[in-house]
Amino acid sequence: MSSVQVGQNRYQMPPQHDITVALFITVADIDRSVAFCEKVFGGRILSRGDKSGAPGYIQIANTWLIVNVGDGPTPDKPSVTLSVPAKPDAVSSFMNIRVADIQACCALWRSRGAQFIAEPKDKYGETRCYIRDPDGYIIEVGHSKVDFTHD
Repeated sequence: MSSVQVGQNRYQMPPQHDITVALFITVADIDRSVAFCEKVFGGRILSRGDKSGAPGYIQIANTWLIVNVGDGPTPDKPSVTLSVPAKPDAVSSFMNIRVADIQACCALWRSRGAQFIAEPKDKYGETRCYIRDPDGYIIEVGHSKVDFTHD
């Protein structure tokens, strides 16, 4: 499908060697989610998915995102049901995007339809804010401060 160079290593989806990590999220509408990632984040659509159950694949910078509709248990996950967040304000994980210029990204992504929960705030050596995607998932956008160091 596609590859990305990180330092001396090249990662591709699907991987030819070793592993590649991708984030899978359950969505209500694959087309809507793929369009959101393409429009807001400038994601590159690798596969749009289809009604037969194939997921959508989007490359966003050096990360792959897989989106698919929910379903009930299947033979390979007999006790698992996939669904969009029932309570969008109660989350256990979220996508985290690091940017070089948070103000510029926020302005660009807002012009592309991103809904921000609040304006960027300084916290823990960075400036960060959060976006909601069409299914209610939150996405952290952060900019690390240059002079910030961990003890």
